Amino acid sequence: MMSRLQTEGAGNDHDHYEAVIIGGGQAGLATAYYLMRAGVQTLILDDQPASGGAWLHVWPSLHLFSTSDFSNLPGWPMPKFDGFPTSSHVVDYLTEYERRYEIPVSRSVSVDKVDFVNGAFHLQSGTRSWIAKNVVAATGTWSAPFVPTFPGKFSGTHWHSSNYPGVHPFVGQRIAIVGGANSGAQIAAELSEVSEVTWFTRDKPRWMPDDVDGRELFRRNRLRALAIQRGERDPGPDSELGDIVMLPEVRRARDSGKLFATPMFGSLDEIRADHLIWCTGFRPAIRPVRQLLKHGQPKVPGLYLVGYGDWTGPGSATITGVGLYAKRAAKEIAASVGKVVK
Repeated sequence: MMSRLQTEGAGNDHDHYEAVIIGGGQAGLATAYYLMRAGVQTLILDDQPASGGAWLHVWPSLHLFSTSDFSNLPGWPMPKFDGFPTSSHVVDYLTEYERRYEIPVSRSVSVDKVDFVNGAFHLQSGTRSWIAKNVVAATGTWSAPFVPTFPGKFSGTHWHSSNYPGVHPFVGQRIAIVGGANSGAQIAAELSEVSEVTWFTRDKPRWMPDDVDGRELFRRNRLRALAIQRGERDPGPDSELGDIVMLPEVRRARDSGKLFATPMFGSLDEIRADHLIWCTGFRPAIRPVRQLLKHGQPKVPGLYLVGYGDWTGPGSATITGVGLYAKRAAKEIAASVGKVVK
């Protein structure tokens, strides 16, 4: 097994690897786990300063929908946590997972572009470069927040769930929140305790049953993924249950009357608030490999996409769900270099 590479000294001109993974979050780590078990020469290029991926940047109160025993990457269970694990617990787990399996990561490396030349991938980051037989894009979505376009102008402060810092800047303020899914409901519930909140949604909120959490969602996603793999009919997405998981704080705010939706505005001119928080989701952060995709799928051999939600497979954006897709990609990569993932 390769020893872990530190940021200094990694990435000399034209370092060669059998597989390079772009992104050191949960999808990248899961894929590296399987590749390294098969003896595939692997390197992760990660643009973060430390382990943890997107979990380093989430708002302070965000936590998982499922308990620790349903929040595991392949090989090593997440340490026990009383209730739903916090973001700091997840970061600690990912950090220790990386250390435990000596996964080689070169950090604070932002890949500028990936070219495919003569059957090999050439990755560039500033003056540094790497060559790989296979590339896995595991960059997630957090760095590509989406904000829809509306007419008019809002003179207050714009935010997005990707940079929402928690309640402190908003105490006693008027807050407009846009988005009818989990992040919108969670942030609206939290801020309704300290602020005047108007929660805008396009449709009436679709609450999931109170007894549904990440464990049930994982079970359903697993059934979907296996059915799709077998070529059977898709049993249907989680959204058939609703759009909002009823975490205790969300249910409490809803039942107390503090959390209720307002029909969507038609123009930003209509908003009367000090702050506008967009909880409108993300897009896949695929800029380095975009030119190597066609209709959302790789157009060259040896390029793999792991961990982008339903785009790459049901549950693939979750800690527990990503392992299935990481293993599938690792099997194909290992086979391309004459090795086997067991």
